[in-house]
Amino acid sequence: MNWNNLELPDNPYYQDDAVLIYKADCREILPQLPKVDLVLTSPPYDDLREYGGYSWDFITTAKQLVQVLTSGGVIVWVVGDATIDGSETGSSFRQALRFKELGLDLHDTMIYAKANHPPLTHNRYEQSFEYMFILSKGKPRVFNPIMITTKYAGRKMTSTTFRESSGETRGAHKTSDIKVSKIRDNIWYFNIGFKQSSQNISVFEHPAIFPEELANDHILSWSNPSDLILDPFLGSGTTAYCAKKLNRKCIGIEIEERYCEIAANRCRQTVMNFDTLKERRR
Repeated sequence: MNWNNLELPDNPYYQDDAVLIYKADCREILPQLPKVDLVLTSPPYDDLREYGGYSWDFITTAKQLVQVLTSGGVIVWVVGDATIDGSETGSSFRQALRFKELGLDLHDTMIYAKANHPPLTHNRYEQSFEYMFILSKGKPRVFNPIMITTKYAGRKMTSTTFRESSGETRGAHKTSDIKVSKIRDNIWYFNIGFKQSSQNISVFEHPAIFPEELANDHILSWSNPSDLILDPFLGSGTTAYCAKKLNRKCIGIEIEERYCEIAANRCRQTVMNFDTLKERRR
């Protein structure tokens, strides 16, 4: 895919062969974009993130994202909730349901679990996760599942009962081999914090980055090389940096200039291309 073959807005803040960054309110840019294969983003939510005094309109943005998404495309919406006056806001659920009302399927509700979250002091169990809503326009066009090694690979498994479709069980002696690998489950654990989410120190000038591993794994799962990826809330540029590394194209939109510069500097770096990546983590 060549940028010259696409109708795109003028005057990007940054451009290279794999990445375009626009400094703008995403609502201004989204109607001008071509169809994209994957949206991977973490929007500012509730009062958890100070964002230079800017506010954003979820309803308009959601409609525009649905319009720009190609048939079979996927939105990965990474979001959490604030706790206000002792109650979680529930904004994350309302946003997921709103996307459904706009015609998308809620393909999966995944969990981004923070393996080393900081301890907090309050009258509830420690908050250690965010949602990763997988929203698709019809059946996902791409699914490259991340496989993990099974604990008892190669052993025999014996079943002594069989459940009928009616719910009743009957005796059945069946022996089968346990497969070497299986699809990873939908709770993903990542270390967070300084030099954990990224080895690039400069990105921590942004108040809320998500781990590069998270971006890598979703890009690998829901897109193929040369596909077009969009992050309408680019922040420190994690999505663009990882997309470039994995031989995809990425359009990023960011309203705050200092974050645009962080993202641009990150994408200027020489990155190892994982086009031939065969083995996946865990």
